[in-house]
Amino acid sequence: MGEIAIEVKDVKVAYRSMKSFSIRKNPGKIRQRRDYYEALKGVSFQVARGKIVGIIGKNGSGKSTLLKTIAGVFSPDEGTVNTFGSRLSLLAIGIGFQSNLSGLENIYLSGLLLGFTEKEIKERLPEIIEFSELGGFIYKPVQTYSSGMYSKLAFSITAILDTEIILIDEVLSVGDINFREKSYEKMKEIIKDKNKTVMIVSHSNASILELCDEAIWIHDGLVKEYGPAGKVVEDYEGFMKRYRYRHGETKQK
Repeated sequence: MGEIAIEVKDVKVAYRSMKSFSIRKNPGKIRQRRDYYEALKGVSFQVARGKIVGIIGKNGSGKSTLLKTIAGVFSPDEGTVNTFGSRLSLLAIGIGFQSNLSGLENIYLSGLLLGFTEKEIKERLPEIIEFSELGGFIYKPVQTYSSGMYSKLAFSITAILDTEIILIDEVLSVGDINFREKSYEKMKEIIKDKNKTVMIVSHSNASILELCDEAIWIHDGLVKEYGPAGKVVEDYEGFMKRYRYRHGETKQK
């Protein structure tokens, strides 16, 4: 393996939720019961600089949690994440924008948070706005945007403002068909740059096979397999066929 871009060591992340409690049934007892759900149970891996890595797994396996932990949105309860000082961007619906600010203001805010200067952002601003296809909506608050408009702005910022590490959480599957095709082509163009490291969470195995060199299969909060994308996707698809059969979701072929 060449120079390491991302190192994840023994990362554990647990969600804490409060269960409802009936005071009528328990007079005089005002207590809350906490439930813990382990989303990641000790995940470790390294990603070499310049690699494009897909993250696959069934719903609830911990894929998005892993991506957000690498991005610093979540702090691990245990373990460490190291991106070695690289500028990093995360594309995920509902992450990163101030809803009361306009799209234009959020471009500047996002760029500054990514470590760009105001001058650098201003130089790239026309290209970001043009790529987003938002027109006059760029001056309106993000809280008025549809999910498709939100994803257009998020993708445009990340696509035009260069970062060394790009993390993508299903954003390529959102928006109208024309923008999906345009963003998909743009992403293929971006990842040709061997200095960029990309991690993609996707339920589209076809996209993983086309875009990614390697894949990580996350299952119940653990890394089940990490290797060449073709081999990992093949093993995962075989597992899911057996899983659906056992759970009565399909007939075994």
